[in-house]
Amino acid sequence: MTDAVHLVLDDTAMTAASQGNVLVSRLIHRAHAEAGWYLYAPACALVEADRARPGTAEHLAAMPGVTVLDLDLPAALAVARQASWAAAHSHFAAQPTADRPDGAVIATTAPKRWQGEPVRVLDLNP
Repeated sequence: MTDAVHLVLDDTAMTAASQGNVLVSRLIHRAHAEAGWYLYAPACALVEADRARPGTAEHLAAMPGVTVLDLDLPAALAVARQASWAAAHSHFAAQPTADRPDGAVIATTAPKRWQGEPVRVLDLNP
């Protein structure tokens, strides 16, 4: 286990950020201001959030504490098998990698969406 905190924003968390959710704002601030805090925005989830609330993608992508994760070939193959590209890309991004050996936690305002999935979840509802 590492001391680093890796969080993946799903599309619901991104939409909540654009609506002023205090908990999401705190995560964004920590990722920008504190060493060892990393916040990821999977591209497919970013697109879905922008569809729900136009302007969200540009807003989040401009934040220095948020890293947009591209849809590379391994991610595209994982996403292609699922009905929701946003959830599938978020799920894929939360899996362990060389940079994130413990994986990442999915930050969401819809925790029930992730029930039964092999991921850790951070509920961002107040």
